[in-house]
Amino acid sequence: MSQTHTRRRFLSTAAISAAAGMLPLRRTAALEPPPETTTLRLAREPVICFAPQYVCEQLLRAEGFAEIRYVDVAIAAVQEELGTGNIDFASGLSLQHITGIDKGASITIVSGVHGGCYELFVHGPVRAIADLKGKRVGQTGGTELFSLMAAWVGLDPRKDLTLVTDADAMEQFAAGKIDAHLAFPPEVQELHARNAGQVILKTAIDRPWSQYFCCALAGNAEFVARNPAASKRVIRAILKAADLCASAPEKAARLLVDGGFTARYDWALQTINEVPYDLWQDYDPEDTIRFYSLRMHELGMIKRDPKRIIAEGTDFRLFNELKRELKA
Repeated sequence: MSQTHTRRRFLSTAAISAAAGMLPLRRTAALEPPPETTTLRLAREPVICFAPQYVCEQLLRAEGFAEIRYVDVAIAAVQEELGTGNIDFASGLSLQHITGIDKGASITIVSGVHGGCYELFVHGPVRAIADLKGKRVGQTGGTELFSLMAAWVGLDPRKDLTLVTDADAMEQFAAGKIDAHLAFPPEVQELHARNAGQVILKTAIDRPWSQYFCCALAGNAEFVARNPAASKRVIRAILKAADLCASAPEKAARLLVDGGFTARYDWALQTINEVPYDLWQDYDPEDTIRFYSLRMHELGMIKRDPKRIIAEGTDFRLFNELKRELKA
């Protein structure tokens, strides 16, 4: 790494640290038991709306973690990698964490991260999801979310739609080969830049999706159970980083670029400005998991009912503690 790059990253992280209020955080952390481990492995996914997971390094160091590694993980493999212990924590679409729990992955959802980040792009005279009946719809990494959206307006996603999950689903949409695409950052920014279709729904503002966490933080179940002090410190760093994204988006976007998580500062800044990172104090992650798992169970997408999903795959005690502490 060049000295210029190293210096730029140092200055950026120093600014991040100041903006995030690390001195109060250090005092709070000093009153707690030290982390049971000082090594931490986080997922590195091609999803820039997971910014809090990527801009929290200095916050994690303030919490006592000495070795912080980012492990490249494909979106579809996050729950498996978490469950097998190849990574310790990862942000992910709440529905995909639920699917992992239903399949028996050894993961525990511990916190919400942010609100909606998806936009539904369409071609032609489509004004609402119901107009997509009989059409081809793409979603990278899985069709869980769009299936729920379709069912919400009375469509049967298995009979009324052709769902495309190919790795190049976005490219197929841009080329006019499929009728709609449910995109997340940076797909959102790329489709806008290419003037591909028009947007008819944004989960950040359209109900009911805007009323729940879009993405949540999950940990390897054994790590969370064995390392409660470390887990609490991880969650606190992520929440503080979410606050940073909301209060200092330019600094957060710069750190994403300087850290090598994305090459486009403009796309990073747009994402951070548009995704609701400041609602974790107001939203209840258990309500989110209940809402999504109920609808997934009704559609036959998962076998376990919401009570089992929550009982076996979530633990929000540390999140609730931090919610009280950080609000004080």
